[in-house]
Amino acid sequence: MKYFTLLLLVGFGYLASAQEVNFNGETYEIKKDQIFKNSINVTETLTTEEKQQIRNALDNKMAQIKESEERAKRLEKAEKEQKKAEKQQKVAEKKQKKAEKELKQNEKAQSNFDKAVKKHEDAIQKYEKLKNKGKLSPIAEEKWLSKIAQYNKAKVKSKKKLK
Repeated sequence: MKYFTLLLLVGFGYLASAQEVNFNGETYEIKKDQIFKNSINVTETLTTEEKQQIRNALDNKMAQIKESEERAKRLEKAEKEQKKAEKQQKVAEKKQKKAEKELKQNEKAQSNFDKAVKKHEDAIQKYEKLKNKGKLSPIAEEKWLSKIAQYNKAKVKSKKKLK
């Protein structure tokens, strides 16, 4: 698109400096108030009506060129706005992905905390049950207390991650 715009502007510059007009199958070149045909000044030989028609043809040509330039500018502006909108959309998508990732991490941390609490409570209950039945030897009791302490550490650690 940039090349198209550049080509259009270069073409306009060429046409604007030469100011050539095709009228009745003849090519005329207008410089200031003078009209040339094949580099020969024919301003005096043309009628007033022909001069006016040639100038009107030039004005029409210049209006078309100006309109095409404006169209190209509008198109370029629309492309810039589209790129800007796409960029904003990408930023919004990145923010959304980040928020989703953070939510997922929070859910996982909550799940880990819940599991750690449950394991800790289950270990305490089982220890109490075995202790009440009298089925714990001193070595087994030491192992259960160690296990309960580990579950407590895991619970505390997962609680820190939860925050």
